[in-house]
Amino acid sequence: MHRLYIAPMSTEFSKPVKAGHIHGAAQSFTLMADEDARAALARRFGLPAIAALSGQFTLRHERGGVIGAHLSMQARVTQLCAVSNEAFEAEITETAELRFVPAESFTEAGTEAGEFAPDSLEGPDEIPYENEVIDLGEALAEQLALALDPYPRKPGAELPGEATDGGSSPFAALKGKFSGIS
Repeated sequence: MHRLYIAPMSTEFSKPVKAGHIHGAAQSFTLMADEDARAALARRFGLPAIAALSGQFTLRHERGGVIGAHLSMQARVTQLCAVSNEAFEAEITETAELRFVPAESFTEAGTEAGEFAPDSLEGPDEIPYENEVIDLGEALAEQLALALDPYPRKPGAELPGEATDGGSSPFAALKGKFSGIS
């Protein structure tokens, strides 16, 4: 049997909930990151600032200790434009379906850490938890990280003229040289 290594969760925005308290009817939780948590998350994600971050979770108990979750997230972040390197604000509104799964369930599946079955990429993201505690704050932070544009572009930002080159490609010079060859 292989052990699954689970890295300790960061605590910039930790909001623990006892998994055993989620039973019967669905339960709702609303989280709003305070100024200190937003500053710490901005450092973690390499952002100039996070002006607002909130999420609404609806949790429901499933079989085997699994907690299903629907998340509605809203954020306002400051990013650096990949074209002009200017700071600009971006609004992020996302929804996600998640499943909080007991960590021991991952080792029972018989796969090594880092291995995935092709069908495991379908459906909701599965987040392991230990000691009967799920961390909604960390889940919200992770979903923000996934929602960030890796190459943000400020509205109206354009590449400099010398970078666009009038539409010619690096192969334009070769085209004329070899145009007579069939």
